[in-house]
Amino acid sequence: MTELLKTPLHALHVEAGAKMVPFAGYDMPVQYALGVKKEHLHTRDAAGLFDVSHMGQLRLKGEDAAKVMESLVPVDIIDLPSGKQRYAFFTNEQGGILDDLMVTNFGDHLFVVVNAACKAQDIAHIQSSLPDNVELEIIEDRALLALQGPKAAEVLARLQPAVADMVFMDAKIIELDSVECYVSRSGYTGEDGYEISVPADKAAEFAKKLTEFEEVEWIGLGARDSLRLECGLCLYGHDLDTTTTPVEASLLWGISKIRRADGERAGGFPGADIVLEQIQTKAVERKRVGLVGQTKAPVREGCKLFDLNDNEIGIVTSGTAGPNAGKPVSMGYVKTESRCCRHRSIC
Repeated sequence: MTELLKTPLHALHVEAGAKMVPFAGYDMPVQYALGVKKEHLHTRDAAGLFDVSHMGQLRLKGEDAAKVMESLVPVDIIDLPSGKQRYAFFTNEQGGILDDLMVTNFGDHLFVVVNAACKAQDIAHIQSSLPDNVELEIIEDRALLALQGPKAAEVLARLQPAVADMVFMDAKIIELDSVECYVSRSGYTGEDGYEISVPADKAAEFAKKLTEFEEVEWIGLGARDSLRLECGLCLYGHDLDTTTTPVEASLLWGISKIRRADGERAGGFPGADIVLEQIQTKAVERKRVGLVGQTKAPVREGCKLFDLNDNEIGIVTSGTAGPNAGKPVSMGYVKTESRCCRHRSIC
C-alpha cells in the first residue's frame, strides 16, 4: 500500500475534528463535527468551505494552446473569451468520456482543473497531443478551495470587493487578502460561489481567515456529494465513464454549437463521428435520468431498475438522501424507451 497524500490544509482538517478517509490517493475530510446533513443544509443556507486541493491544476501555454485543447474536447475553446471559464470533457475514439474538467482562459495561458482520480491519465492524454509550441505545466504549488452558498459572495467581497461584480463562469487573477489567487465564480453544489486557487504556502492562513467569518463552516466530501447529486451534477467514475457518450449522459448542452455537425468547426475531437451521429439521429439505447425515492431509504449506486412488469431497464449510478429535497435522490441510466415509465429498484 502506498502512503496517502495530504493537501496543504490537512492539519487544519484534523484540528477541526474532521473524519478523514482515503479518496483518490489522498487523506481527505469526509465530514466534520456538524455531520453530513447539517453541513449540506449549512451550504444551502449560508457558506461552506471545501478543500478540493486533491484535484489537478494545469497550465497550457503557447500559441496553439487553445487549438490543442479544442482537439481533445467537443467544446469551443478557441473562441473562449479571456476571463471566462467553460465546462468540458475529454472523449475517446468511441465517444466515451475520459474525464470532465474546467477550462479557463487567462489570456496568456489556459488554466485547466481535472478530477483527482484522473490526473495522471489526463496529463498523459494532453501531453500526447502537444506540438512543439505548446507547453503543459503541472501546478503543484497551489491549493484549491471552493466557497459555496448564498452568502459566499458577501463573505469573499469582504476580502476583495471586486469579486462581487463577477458573474457565473467569470474568472480573474486577483488579490484576496494580499494573496494572488485564481478565482472563478463557479462550483459543484448548485449554489452560488467561487473556486479559488491559492499558493500552497498561504492556503492554511487564507482558509483560517475564511472560517473566522460566522457564515462559513468547513464542509466534507459527504455533503459535497449530496449537494452535487441533489442538483443533478455528475461524478466522474460513477455517472460518467469511458463507455458513456455525452449524448447518453444527457450532456448535450456541454457540446458547443460550433463543434456540432452544422457548426463552423464541426467535429475534430476523438469520437466525433459517433457523438455527432447520436445527436443527429437521437439513436442511443440508454440515457441518464434523475430519480426520486418514494420511501425514506436512499436507492444507492448499483441498484438495478425494473419497470412495473419486472423488465430490467437500467441501473443507479449515484444515490443518497436529499436533505433539501426532503426525499432520497439518485441518478442512473435507463433504456431510452423506458424513460417515462414508473419503475422500482432492487439492490
